[in-house]
Parts: sequence; C-alpha cells; structure tokens
Amino acid sequence: MTDDVPIVVVGLMGAGKTSVSRLLGEALGRPVRDSDEYLEERYGATAAEIAAGEGTAELHAREAAHLLASLAERPAPVIAAAASVLDDPRCRAALKPALVVWLDALPEFLAEQILAGSHRPRFGMEPLALATELRERRAPFFAEVADLRFQRPTMSKHEVARAVLDHVRESGV
Repeated sequence: MTDDVPIVVVGLMGAGKTSVSRLLGEALGRPVRDSDEYLEERYGATAAEIAAGEGTAELHAREAAHLLASLAERPAPVIAAAASVLDDPRCRAALKPALVVWLDALPEFLAEQILAGSHRPRFGMEPLALATELRERRAPFFAEVADLRFQRPTMSKHEVARAVLDHVRESGV
C-alpha cells in the first residue's frame, strides 16, 4: 500500500475506532489522527464538553474539519473519524480515495461503551436509545463509504487490525 492512501476507521462512538487506528498506525508506521484527541488538544475540551457548551452543530463542524485536514496530510495517516462526519456530504465525498474501515456494532454493545466513557456526548439521551437512533440514522452512510466492514465485539480490535492489514497486503490498495 502506498503511503498516499489514507486509512479511515469509522463507526459509532464506542465501536473501537481509536484502538484499531492505533494498531494500524503502529503496524504501518503511519501517524494516527484521532478526532477525540484532536478536540482535546486543539480546544481543551472533550466532545461531550463541546456539545454541552457550544452545541452539537459546532462539535460536528469541528469533527468534519479534523477529518478533511487529516485526509490532506502526506504521508497519509490512519484516521479515527468521528461518526458525525458521515452526516456531511462533503466528508463522504472526501472519503472516496481512502480505504474506509467500518466498525459496526449492535446498540447494546455501544451503550455499554458510551456509559464507560465520560468524553462521549449523550445528547440528552439514555445510552441505548442514543446508540439505537444513531445506528439507524447513520448505517446507510457507513455502508455507502465503507470498503471493509467488521462486526464488533464479535471480532476483537486485534482481529480487525489483522484483517485490515491482510487486506492492505493482498490488495496493495
């Protein structure tokens, strides 16, 4: 795989994007760009804090800006993208040249992860209802952009990373 093709890991919050991205970045010797880390470094606030203080629209605008800037970097990084970026048609279009890995998960699993992380916004909803609503709304967008799809936690983060690396080696993406 040439280092000019970004690898973008997408999925709902709690699916394991950060962990899988780090594993891929380490294995491929690429920088990792994580939306959550970016928000904290750039704005000094978590996604949950930005959503609560400045609104959901501002949070999503910052997450989209992060993805678009990261996609332009060379060598191309591995990107753990916020799920919200797929709501933006510009972001979906910008993903076309990337290798997009979708970490899909059932709402019950995601709800557990949402509860475990205070940095994850809840948008005033109970975690299971939130995960269910987000999955129903965003699944078509994930399906539209994904080159690879893995079911979490059926596959561990390490198994997903190995499968992506095998795909990269076999396809020479």
